[in-house]
Amino acid sequence: MKIAIDLGGTNMRVGLTDGAKVVETVIEPCPAKETEEVVLSQLKRQIAQLMRAEVTGIGVGVPSVVDYRQGIVYNVANIPAWKEVHLKDILEKKFGVPVAVNNDANCFALGAWRYGEGQGTSDMVGLTMGTGIGSGIIIDGKLYNGVNTGAGEIGSLPFKDADYEFYCSSRFFSQLHGDTGANFGKRAQAGDKEAIAVWQEFGQNVGELIKAVLFTYAPEAIIIGGGIASAFPLFEAAMRQTLTSFPYPENVAATRIAPSTLPNAAMLGAGLLV
Repeated sequence: MKIAIDLGGTNMRVGLTDGAKVVETVIEPCPAKETEEVVLSQLKRQIAQLMRAEVTGIGVGVPSVVDYRQGIVYNVANIPAWKEVHLKDILEKKFGVPVAVNNDANCFALGAWRYGEGQGTSDMVGLTMGTGIGSGIIIDGKLYNGVNTGAGEIGSLPFKDADYEFYCSSRFFSQLHGDTGANFGKRAQAGDKEAIAVWQEFGQNVGELIKAVLFTYAPEAIIIGGGIASAFPLFEAAMRQTLTSFPYPENVAATRIAPSTLPNAAMLGAGLLV
């Protein structure tokens, strides 16, 4: 068994995993505005609630760049006090089991590849689409990290007058169209033509993002997770229509593009780190 952690600025999710199963979870709001030690103390307390003799390691997914070899996290998104936290050393000293730390999008990719829609592939890209865009890269059956887990930051590539993250995340809806993606989803499902058109525009943007992934990695599968994945039917047609202009149609045809339906994919992926 492993303890797997999906650390976010809103919630701290700690789970006891056994292979593809999350046996038990402890989920609490993250005291994101508090000191480094306050956040660490809560994390330790949540882990302690699940720790038992059968646990052989702890895996942590963090929304930040990570020195994954040393287990140091830097400038964690939405937790301002976590500028440089030697998380691996801290948790190993406290709990006496091996600890591995990585970027949360990489953890999602690992979970989706091993247990979700990416099963059976050697090369896969996992995209998390929500308040921002994250991505994890699997090459020849191994997670590709790059320096400080910085590989695969496709959302930061320039696109139009900003970057892909702006046009393919919730910011597209809130900052460009003045409402939440959830509300646009409800309106589109009710037949609202304006909302349907907004989702079509979003799908075209995602199609261009997928082209960037195909050009750079040519994976066997691109699996989409995050809060926007549940709205995949609202933008899939426009996305796939945009992909018809990709210059290598055989590659498009050979690539599985699908939303993730695996619950707790990032948590399960964190468990696979150790």
